[in-house]
Amino acid sequence: MPADRLPLLVRAAAPAVTAAPPLTLRLAGGGRFGTSRRPQVLWAGLDGDVRALADVARRLAAAARALGLPVEDRPFRAHLTVGRWRPRQPADAGLAALLTDYRGPEWPVPEVRLLESHLGPRPSYEPFETWNVGSS
Repeated sequence: MPADRLPLLVRAAAPAVTAAPPLTLRLAGGGRFGTSRRPQVLWAGLDGDVRALADVARRLAAAARALGLPVEDRPFRAHLTVGRWRPRQPADAGLAALLTDYRGPEWPVPEVRLLESHLGPRPSYEPFETWNVGSS
């Protein structure tokens, strides 16, 4: 993202998050992105106030598009990435089946954080901005 757009995105994202009602979520089920021969991502699904979470995602995407930033054009799927399989390494797509019947405890969602990603051999993520959910 161009550095000059980041402050604009931060300002535009705030109302998208603060307009949300209080959210409660829990991990439920799971799956993988990618084929069974070459899985890429293992994920845990989310349950609870997923519709309200999807509304937040839509508002955030609209804010980014209004700034001319690229936004993925695929449907929102509420999930938590558990892990990634490295390219050209052995992968067990059957791991996703272990999450099929999982239902975790509920938790409140007090905030949304914008993270700065530092990719590479040892990826890391730093909080850049935080907004309280439902604080408008």
